[in-house]
Amino acid sequence: MVEFVITVLIIIVLMYAFRNHTHPIRRTWGHLQTFLMGFRIKQVGEASPTTTLLVLNHQSLVDIVALETIYPKNLCWVAKKEIQDIPLFGHIIPAPRMISIDRKDKRSIIKMIKEGKERVSEGRVLAMFPEGTRGRGDKLLKFQSGAKILAEKLELIVQPAIIVGARHIFDSKNIDAHGGEVQVIYLDPINPKEDEQWFEKMHAAMSEKLALALAVH
Repeated sequence: MVEFVITVLIIIVLMYAFRNHTHPIRRTWGHLQTFLMGFRIKQVGEASPTTTLLVLNHQSLVDIVALETIYPKNLCWVAKKEIQDIPLFGHIIPAPRMISIDRKDKRSIIKMIKEGKERVSEGRVLAMFPEGTRGRGDKLLKFQSGAKILAEKLELIVQPAIIVGARHIFDSKNIDAHGGEVQVIYLDPINPKEDEQWFEKMHAAMSEKLALALAVH
């Protein structure tokens, strides 16, 4: 955990110093973390080049490490405001121009849509954990509405992905770490304009894929 915090503080400084190169800085950091934490990443399926919103299940900080390491485009994470409020560490949001939202403030939805539109216009892919918090990794929690609103307002192409094994690598609640493998499983992209029930169907598809992956993991 000490190593993780130190390297995060270092890349925050680097991202402020080199504002136009935050993506390669984060990718290099991700590769370094996989080495230092002793885990490997197995990708199943492909990241669609049409994707403008990536949605994932959430169980560990390793989720972010894995995606920053393998995702081909510059991700813009949509994160809860509490992360940005953490002293020093909170700069991980503004340094690479991520988006923070205050779930207690309804005006935050407007901010999320405005900033999301700007980031997509810059060629970035928005990334969200629609569960809103970390789960145990054995099943999906209920999805919050933010991803649905963002996708429909900005007419985004959504690609769901399932992460398996991240909590085993690093359980940030119990500060427990192990080596091993993290799987990132991409599902087919979705155009919300084609199906009014897309959000509910996406949750069902992700739940099914997670159960299948856990059965053989």
